[in-house]
Amino acid sequence: MKVDWEVYGLELSTPLRISRSVMSRRDAVRVIVEHDGQHGHGEVVTSTYYQLDVQAITSRLNRLRPVLADADSPETALDVLHADETIPAGVRAAVDAALHDLLGLRQNVPAHVLLGTKEWQDTPTAYTIGITAPDDAAAQAASLTERGFSLLKVKVGADPERDVATTVAIRAAAPDARLVLDPNGGWSPDETVRVVERLTAAGVVLDAVEQPIPPGTPDALAWVHERCPAPLIADEDAATVADVRKLAGAVDGINIKLAKCGGLRPALDIVSAAREGGLDVMLGCLVASSLGIAPAVHLAGHARWADLDGHLLLAHDPWSGIGGEDGTLRLSGAPGLGVVRP
Repeated sequence: MKVDWEVYGLELSTPLRISRSVMSRRDAVRVIVEHDGQHGHGEVVTSTYYQLDVQAITSRLNRLRPVLADADSPETALDVLHADETIPAGVRAAVDAALHDLLGLRQNVPAHVLLGTKEWQDTPTAYTIGITAPDDAAAQAASLTERGFSLLKVKVGADPERDVATTVAIRAAAPDARLVLDPNGGWSPDETVRVVERLTAAGVVLDAVEQPIPPGTPDALAWVHERCPAPLIADEDAATVADVRKLAGAVDGINIKLAKCGGLRPALDIVSAAREGGLDVMLGCLVASSLGIAPAVHLAGHARWADLDGHLLLAHDPWSGIGGEDGTLRLSGAPGLGVVRP
């Protein structure tokens, strides 16, 4: 099993502001695994939050090279990969994706078949509106719904007063859209309850509120859950199977990001734990190319919400094959991840 990689930049079409940062570009590393003349691909992107830069990523891939060299199959390589939990989750997820891509190519089936979904169904995806002025957010919402988006994810958390005004303006501009608010941990428990109550009183029904408070206080999440009139989703607080089991009854759903949990194999374990705990699943992502988003798209059959728009936020996507431009994710049916470089 050979491992190689390529580094390239990803520019956003418009800077994306969330409660803790503003982003206009990031670097990506394409991971290539080769076995018996076939090549599988995956992608990991740099992230300040996950403490991953290009040097950290490529250094870890260098260390993985000799470890995976002795693997006699993609299945063996996956076992070796996930036996080492010291590998950063984003790097593990990229190699895991490349190995699943390779497995799909070897078996001549799309990756979703390997993941337990035999029949693919086109899936609506959310589109993210960053923190901005209420009138700008409303204009974006109107434009997105005209393009076909039925689920909008609204970044909030910097100012509760403006958050209310922005959400009300978006609801007026897109009255039929489903809305998910994502403060990225920017609210306190009290602020969360007050904001959602004010929106409810204004006639704004929310599909969900995602990780409203800083991670690390699951008891506080449970307190919010008891008082919040909208479904509550845990993101940063739900990274592992153990995390998800502890959250049963404390939230309504959990957000699975492959870069957070380490790839498709651990994601399936988390899906099972969520089902056992009566929790719904959201599939989330980082800003990445279609190659980086594709593995999660193949998992969409297991989720209530698909928030897989990272490739749609780019000025130029170096890969294609998962759709989404009109609000709906579509796969080509090709083996493996099914993405190509135009």
